[in-house]
Amino acid sequence: MGSELEGCTATGLEIRNCHSGPTSTKCPNCGLEFASNLAVVDHLNDQTHSCWNRESTYRLPIPPAFQRGDNNREEVTGQYHPKSGYIFGRGRNILQEMEDHDLDQKRRRAINPSYPFVDQAEWQLAEFLVQRLTQTDINKFLKLDWFKNRPRPSFKSADQLFGWIDALPSGPEWQSTTLEFTNYTTARPIELIWRDGLEVVKDLFANPIFSNHMMYDPHIVTTGSEREYGEFFTANMAFDIQNNLPEGATMVPIILASDKTPITRMSGGLEMHPVFLTIANIQSEVRMKATAHAWRCVAFIPIPKFDVHADFQTLLHARLFHKCMDMIFAKCKVAARVGEYMSDSMGYIRHCFTPLVAYTADLPEAQLIACVSKNASPLTMATQSDFGSAQLFPRRTGDHTLKLIYDLCKRVDPWNVPLFQREAKALLLSGVHQPYWRDWPHADPSHFLPGELLHTCHKYFGDHPLKWCKEVVGEDELDARYKAHHKRVGTRHFGSGVSHINQMTCREHCDIERTIVATVAGAANTTPDFVHAIRFLTEFIYQAQSPVHTDSSIDAMVHSLHMFHTLKQAILDAGARRGKSGMIDNFLIPKMELFHSFAGSIRDLGGLIQYSADVSERLLITHCKFPFERTSRQARNFTLQVVQILNRDETMRRFNLYTLLHSHGTPLVNAIAIEDNIVTETDPTLAWIARVLPGEQNRFHGPRPSLSITDLQSIYSLPNFGAVLMEYINDSSQNTPTTAWTCARDSVRTWNKFRLQLHSTFQSRVVMPSQIVQAFPPSETFPMGNCDAVLVQLPGNDDTYIAQVRCVFQAIARKGQTLPHYLKDSPLLYVQYFQITATPTEDASAGMYRVKRIYHQDGTGRIFRPGSIIPLTAVTCAVELIPMYGSKMDRMINATNAMEICDEYYLNTFSDKEVFNTMHSGLM
Repeated sequence: MGSELEGCTATGLEIRNCHSGPTSTKCPNCGLEFASNLAVVDHLNDQTHSCWNRESTYRLPIPPAFQRGDNNREEVTGQYHPKSGYIFGRGRNILQEMEDHDLDQKRRRAINPSYPFVDQAEWQLAEFLVQRLTQTDINKFLKLDWFKNRPRPSFKSADQLFGWIDALPSGPEWQSTTLEFTNYTTARPIELIWRDGLEVVKDLFANPIFSNHMMYDPHIVTTGSEREYGEFFTANMAFDIQNNLPEGATMVPIILASDKTPITRMSGGLEMHPVFLTIANIQSEVRMKATAHAWRCVAFIPIPKFDVHADFQTLLHARLFHKCMDMIFAKCKVAARVGEYMSDSMGYIRHCFTPLVAYTADLPEAQLIACVSKNASPLTMATQSDFGSAQLFPRRTGDHTLKLIYDLCKRVDPWNVPLFQREAKALLLSGVHQPYWRDWPHADPSHFLPGELLHTCHKYFGDHPLKWCKEVVGEDELDARYKAHHKRVGTRHFGSGVSHINQMTCREHCDIERTIVATVAGAANTTPDFVHAIRFLTEFIYQAQSPVHTDSSIDAMVHSLHMFHTLKQAILDAGARRGKSGMIDNFLIPKMELFHSFAGSIRDLGGLIQYSADVSERLLITHCKFPFERTSRQARNFTLQVVQILNRDETMRRFNLYTLLHSHGTPLVNAIAIEDNIVTETDPTLAWIARVLPGEQNRFHGPRPSLSITDLQSIYSLPNFGAVLMEYINDSSQNTPTTAWTCARDSVRTWNKFRLQLHSTFQSRVVMPSQIVQAFPPSETFPMGNCDAVLVQLPGNDDTYIAQVRCVFQAIARKGQTLPHYLKDSPLLYVQYFQITATPTEDASAGMYRVKRIYHQDGTGRIFRPGSIIPLTAVTCAVELIPMYGSKMDRMINATNAMEICDEYYLNTFSDKEVFNTMHSGLM
């Protein structure tokens, strides 16, 4: 179909300065010339030659699915694809290639690694100036009188400095191509600023920074009796593609992202499509960190204003987008078909194929890519009237779309734009006649467009469910409830409510999702079915964000979506669906239709969280907004200036690492390290440096004040603290001699908070970022203290308890005094427990545990909250309690006392994804 479509039109678009080179046909080992890459493979397979040891395979680093922590509860087994990832010889990674960039410079850098700069200090100054100042400011700096009596830098002007930077070894070069539509003119020339996609792929694939975070082989992971779907290489598509590749081939799956973005209003409303690229070989937990630099910008696709009627602007923009993508990824398509020999991050040569496997895009962008109209789903055969349906429609396959386009092109000239557009709309097509993916092997929009969580879930939540809750609960009541939530470190507190936030971002939507169910539960005008529907929709969103799925978890996610559709009539009955014209009696929401494709996407591509637009949204800032601030801010040359800035930033980042390693005599190959635990915030560059140059890390612990027990009881308003502590000592010392430490004579040190760092419940090898648990005593700001809740599991007891931490302390030994292990091994906590009054199944609408505070009465009739002493190590997780506000919230409740004056609470299932998984996997 692709080759037939090529012949539909050969006119309409002229390209200038477009270059493409021949593909490699040399044996990577002996250098013999062959007619094609496939002939090279036959040569390597020939037993009469010794170019390749057929038995040689390379399975390191170990994929993350096979690296499990000690707390993994189920047996994990796996199986690699039997004919993938062979090694064909030795090459060089990108840092090693830098040494061959210029032989004269290589000799000079053997003496001075920072050449052409005098030394490392001058290089740091140069980097600072280039990143922080404009060209004019740099020249002013170099002319300061300060330099009259001090040595000047060896570079005398900004031009010379930029020249030196530009002469350093760099990555794939940018180029500019001018395009013209025959018979369709524009106010300014159409300039595509781009670099070859395949060269960018090679650069990423050979980057030693990622050596410890790479995968090369499809592999099936089984936990217990269930298959896992996590990384792309564990999903079905990886095996399907690999099965169609030559023996020994290595897949380099391409992931793209783009989003139409306005650069600035100050430059005449300049808009463009920045296009970003990464490869699925890099582990998702690394490539989804924007600071890891695992994504590369490959193009700035222009969005010009054509001198035509407004009705045809969108169609011409779409055709231009697809033509530009054709140019950018032309060599990637060839490599996906016949292969390309590439060096990996360790310098081994592999026979690589480059299929397009995923494209992160919001709904309008997805429709642009799939070449369908706004009234059609880009993934299924559903149309506008089907968008609120509970039914999963058949896939809208790429072959189906190409067949429609091909038949239409035979009937109508594609460049008879008015007629072609009218006929295309009747077929629910956009009017693009040559989709860029038409000749990219294995590329099918119904597969490579995964469920995109940021827009499809979080933006949808803000646009719809949040508005439904405002309508039913009332804005004032909803705001009052959000204002009264207890403040926890690391979570957003809406001190002004949620109804009047201007330009709410998806980050705010996520923060509101966390608490929406418990917040609206029980409110006047809400029904159990309304809350139940919101809860199931929120559960679906949380389940979709899991980094690792099994068939059971996918079925649970599908069930949540099914239950939402079953209960969604309650939303209409409550009058929650309203538009500018009044009540709406349907759910014809395009994003809702996309939910049905999530299950298929997970089985095809792995966890959807790795394809979220969080990173690409961040890249729009770092590659468009921030660079703009360093340009002359003129639309006519903005893009070229941004390209220079991005080129220099990438060059300086690479040169920084090169000079650091070279100056310490460290090899330019990042040795594979088998690590038990990986912190989710690890920067792969810093991890490499920390391993080979460990001497730069220091830790400091500040002193803590000591308090007598009497003072502590007064400051923390815990009158029975001493008695409870002595009870703990007596219970702990039953089998050991009684300690000489006493509450009457000795003291303790206290802390107002502690950090809790745990293994992920999804991936036991991953250590999560630390949680902060507060235990502040009463103060002017918090008259009753500011104390968080935790889950507790006591030693020798399998039961889990919910408690509020009132004090963090540790006994202090007097000179010559020895403390027993139960006083010195770990800090201790004074906690107050809650009693569970209802389980999630007993509270079907909110689906959460309900708890209430425990009170005791002493012999004098005084009512008090009993406390207990436990080791800090008994804490298993920080949790969030939200008051049960009832039909109307008591306005006496506020953020400073919500954890103290209320008696009944919801244990918030949605406080974060780890807690959600804990509650739904039987770990509590």
